[in-house]
Amino acid sequence: MKQVIYMDNAATTKTRPEVVEAMLPYFTERYGNPSSIYDFSTESKRAVSHARETIAKSLGAQTNEIYFTAGGSEADNWALIATAEAYEGKGKHIITSKIEHHAVLHTCQYLEKRGFEVTYLDVDEYGTVKLDELKKAIRPDTILISIMFANNEIGTIEPIKEIGTIAKEHGILFHTDAVQAYGHVPINVDEYNIDMLSSSGHKLNGPKGIGFLYIRKGVKIRSFIHGGAQERKRRAGTENVPGIVGYGKAVEIAMANMEERTKKETELRDYLMKRVMDEVPFARINGSRTSRLPNNVNFAFQFIEGESLLIKLDMAGICGSSGSACTSGSLDPSHVLLAIGLPHEIAHGSLRLTLSEENTREEIDYVAEQIKEVVAYLRGMSPLYEDYMRKNSKKRVG
Repeated sequence: MKQVIYMDNAATTKTRPEVVEAMLPYFTERYGNPSSIYDFSTESKRAVSHARETIAKSLGAQTNEIYFTAGGSEADNWALIATAEAYEGKGKHIITSKIEHHAVLHTCQYLEKRGFEVTYLDVDEYGTVKLDELKKAIRPDTILISIMFANNEIGTIEPIKEIGTIAKEHGILFHTDAVQAYGHVPINVDEYNIDMLSSSGHKLNGPKGIGFLYIRKGVKIRSFIHGGAQERKRRAGTENVPGIVGYGKAVEIAMANMEERTKKETELRDYLMKRVMDEVPFARINGSRTSRLPNNVNFAFQFIEGESLLIKLDMAGICGSSGSACTSGSLDPSHVLLAIGLPHEIAHGSLRLTLSEENTREEIDYVAEQIKEVVAYLRGMSPLYEDYMRKNSKKRVG
């Protein structure tokens, strides 16, 4: 079996052994339904409560403000659709950005078909929401602002605290998709004036199929799934006890080692950026250089096609992506890269690498060498590159 260097942690992360160990008893020994009244179900009920407390503490929230879901996409759908339904008597205008995850963008398009109006804010060249445009977009009938905490493709961290302050000043609910940010950067819902927050377990070394939606007490959001009294009658369905337990354990570990993990990932990220930018011509870094997730690197290489780059890197044992895993089957360039102003031909040559604390400097060196070799090989087969070099043969290349 060939060596695998995994650098696609924005798509999913490895479930930690401690997380799996914590989950196992709730499949085979403590398998009681937490909604049952007999004593055997008590262990399951207690485990769910403990995980809820752990997650709430990590956000500075109350335990009764955490609602478990099947993942981040469900949490996003719930936040937007149920809020729209609950507050449409006040207004039918929603504000979001052009670089949101499709779990938000497609939900907004669904709401537009139901008579709601949505303003899609532009971002700057680094993918940052423009606060002055946000203020201008607010109307008397605006009921919700939904801006992601950090972008899943280019890693830019948005000015969430400022956005939360603007929303609060205008009496507008503020939701943030924090799927990529939660557990990787500190978040306090009160400090940032966040009313709703979405998260997903498998982005944090937890299991797949589990997430949560934080809903601030007092927000009149409607139930999303009907048919039972679970999650305080707001999200029916038997709780995924093993998943909840695993997510709670993953959060506990992530919060305990965040500072050390962030330091290591940031050093590796910056080293990879420097090597590639120093050694590969016609390359650029997408996203903010400063306000960025610690493990995210996103390059664009001129004169190549991203899919060919990914295939060649995969042959070398390197797992990366060209953008969101949810759109990996699409031939269209990333909507995020187009929104930050890249032309189609350059947006098609993107590469996203998202690191973990398990990656090493030796792996970074290997990846940088492979990128350099593969990009050079692909450009050698590109008529556009040959034409450019011929026309600019007297100019210095680099």
